[in-house]
Amino acid sequence: MLIIRLFLALCLITVVVSLGIYFLSGDKRYLRFTWQLIKFSLVLLLVVEVVIAMGRIILF
Repeated sequence: MLIIRLFLALCLITVVVSLGIYFLSGDKRYLRFTWQLIKFSLVLLLVVEVVIAMGRIILF
C-alpha cells in the first residue's frame, strides 16, 4: 500500500507540473502527456487492485 501511495503522489505531482507547463507555454504535447499519464496510472492501479483482490480471495 505504501508503494501505491507513493506512485499516486508522484503521478499527482507530475500531472500538476505538466499542466502548469502547458498553461505557461501553450504546447499541446504536455496536455497529451498528462492525458496519457492519467490513463496509464488508472490502468496500473486497476491491475494492482485486481491482483490484491485475487490474492485475498485465494487466501481466504
